[in-house]
Amino acid sequence: MELRALVVDDEQLARDELGYLLGQIGGVEVVGQAGNGVEALTAVDRLRPEVVFLDVQMPGLTGFEVARRMLDSRATAHIIFVTAYDRHAIEAFEVNAIDYLLKPVDPARLEVAVERARRRVTSDRPLNEQLEKIVQIVTERQSRRERLAIKVGERFLLVQAEDVIYASLADDSITVVTGQHTGTSNYRTLDELQARLDASVFWRVHRSHLVNINKIKEIVPWFSRNYILRMKDTKSTEIPVSRTQTRRLREYLKL
Repeated sequence: MELRALVVDDEQLARDELGYLLGQIGGVEVVGQAGNGVEALTAVDRLRPEVVFLDVQMPGLTGFEVARRMLDSRATAHIIFVTAYDRHAIEAFEVNAIDYLLKPVDPARLEVAVERARRRVTSDRPLNEQLEKIVQIVTERQSRRERLAIKVGERFLLVQAEDVIYASLADDSITVVTGQHTGTSNYRTLDELQARLDASVFWRVHRSHLVNINKIKEIVPWFSRNYILRMKDTKSTEIPVSRTQTRRLREYLKL
């Protein structure tokens, strides 16, 4: 049988790549794509896919929030999560009933996930309680990430993640800036720090900079059609945006 699939990811290139890989496997009809959680819920209701390939980290509604709403609406589609960031939560997915894939997606691993979804669909079993368990586990983990410890002088201060304006890496040290404090993080890399934050809000706009997109004051055009971000800290710090993230920013903000 041919599976009806919906591909959900906030990056067009990622959607296209996954669609291509599914086409190579065969036996899967991609009936639609969605670029964010709201579009995903609309598409699920309209297209009635049997399986949804659902990105975890998206602006607005995260993949877990989409899954929760699908549960609440008793949607019958099965979900395969796709994640690039939160490798520490992978054990939450390892329940076999609902699968996960890591980006970049491995074709052989994708084929296993598709076959697992096919067996689930042909057995005519409804979405089981394990999806709800996954969502609950990860939601609890994310709630524990709301505060960060930063070193200011000789003290460690606990700050709310939502108050962080940006974090920058220089000379093997990560500086974290909030509205009231500037300190250093004990995390060794920005990847580690980002894994503790909501990736739909904190964007790695440059290899050395992680920004809270809700704390951007201005977006200033720069050379080669790139941008500089002026942040909402007291110094109006200017942060460059890489070429890849410039495309993402244009798509997200409709620039």
